[in-house]
Amino acid sequence: MPRHHEKRTNKAAKVLYQPVGVVSSVVAGLIAGQVFQQVWKRVLPGDHDDPPNALESEYTWKEVMVGALIQGAIFAVVRAAVSRGGARAFERWTGEWPGN
Repeated sequence: MPRHHEKRTNKAAKVLYQPVGVVSSVVAGLIAGQVFQQVWKRVLPGDHDDPPNALESEYTWKEVMVGALIQGAIFAVVRAAVSRGGARAFERWTGEWPGN
């Protein structure tokens, strides 16, 4: 079983990290949106370059659900990677872990 090491953190570090967290969330959303667009083009080749919207009648129920599943997974992974990278960079700069 892997060992988890707790990082040092304090209230000031959490407060100082908030702007970094907001910027990293925006960046993650932009990256994830671009990644999803490229993945979707390969998942459903043809006339539909844009991902399905639940209220668009030209998509089947299955296409809408698969699109939402893929989009959710991509957004979660990209957000976690960007957040973790931002926290590690913050720790290198300040010596404090911004979470926990």
